[in-house]
Amino acid sequence: MLPPLRVGIAGLGTVGLAVLRLLDRRAAALAAMSGRMIEIAAVSAKNPAKDRGADLSRYEWFDDPVKLAAAPQIDLFVELIGGADGAAHDAVAAALRSGKSVVTANKALLAKHGIALAKLAEEKQAALAFEASVAGSIPIVKTLREALSGNVVQRVYGILNGTCNYILSRMETEALSFDDCLSEAQRLGYAEADPSFDIGGQDTAHKLAVLTALAFGTMIDPDAVAIEGISSITLADIKAADELGYRIKLLGVANRTSGGIEQRVHPTMVPRSSAIAQVMGVTNAVTVDADAVHELTLMGPGAGGEATASAVVADIVDIAKGLRQPPLGLPVSSLKPLERAPIQMHEGGYYIRLSVYDRPGAAAAIATRMAECNISLESIMQRRPWGDKAKRAEAVPVILITHATYEKSVRQALASVVADGFIAENPQVIRIEREQF
Repeated sequence: MLPPLRVGIAGLGTVGLAVLRLLDRRAAALAAMSGRMIEIAAVSAKNPAKDRGADLSRYEWFDDPVKLAAAPQIDLFVELIGGADGAAHDAVAAALRSGKSVVTANKALLAKHGIALAKLAEEKQAALAFEASVAGSIPIVKTLREALSGNVVQRVYGILNGTCNYILSRMETEALSFDDCLSEAQRLGYAEADPSFDIGGQDTAHKLAVLTALAFGTMIDPDAVAIEGISSITLADIKAADELGYRIKLLGVANRTSGGIEQRVHPTMVPRSSAIAQVMGVTNAVTVDADAVHELTLMGPGAGGEATASAVVADIVDIAKGLRQPPLGLPVSSLKPLERAPIQMHEGGYYIRLSVYDRPGAAAAIATRMAECNISLESIMQRRPWGDKAKRAEAVPVILITHATYEKSVRQALASVVADGFIAENPQVIRIEREQF
């Protein structure tokens, strides 16, 4: 049997402790799989005095994760600190520069520095593995990088953030407001004290940027992702979606188009009968559309200690087996610059909710603005009749459903509607994906 693989782990939060437990619990089986023992040699975290409910006395302690990363006592560095910069970046770079392989669950780090780190790993003939960085337990990285290498990918999309999916699911099933659902998610540990990174869509965008590089052989470019979060979604939108036969999901979508790769994160109305609509709670799901397999969907826990640790340990075992490959599927020198397809050229149906003052000419003006931009309306719904004299000064909720049109046309028409002064608040716009999902 080969000498043991000596592992150093930086970050002893929920995931780090779960990795420790999983490596202990499965030690014999993992050794049989990889042909060598996998031993934790050293650990690092911010506070050595903190009670973590685990015996850490067996491992050498490092206060500085960068020193741990370069220490001769370890062969493999596992980064579970988090954050795009600072200690996480410095430690991963130090490990790679010293020729050590790295396992990380850090999507923000990869979105910002993935290309440079992948190049460094290639130069040092080290592995850079990151299965846990996208969709938790779902093996989507290996699927795109290895299992689908014989395919041309047309599109990859999915629910990549459990916090947002939990909030939208609760809003629908229990008729709770966004704020109430967010508070509950924080109480249960599904949302951070500062949830803006999740609900604003940035977390999903970082994951999507990594998936795009793997799926299309391009550079990672998080700045190319058009992002909208879910904080503007109301119960009125949830109810309207249900009446129309849809559910609202926050999706990350990367699509090959004639104008380049379209990357977008936004709330989306998907048919209730579709597979993606059935994904509720904190579960994640990723679908790949490719020429040979057509459609492949993977679903599972997108977060949590044990689920994420499962992906981390899988990467550790691959490295213990001696598996090495370009981190992004292709050598960095072979990755293509990302040709962006602007979101303004996106074509599809749209749900538009307006709060319209009950004034003569308002409805006609809105219809005219839509027609000027070549937008065909499939339906118009009003939540109370026009002309109620007792409420004439109030705004009337009006919902427009468009046929397929361009994003730029919708934005242009709504800018004119706002300028006309007939609406009381900013329009709500949600894209509708009918057949694709």
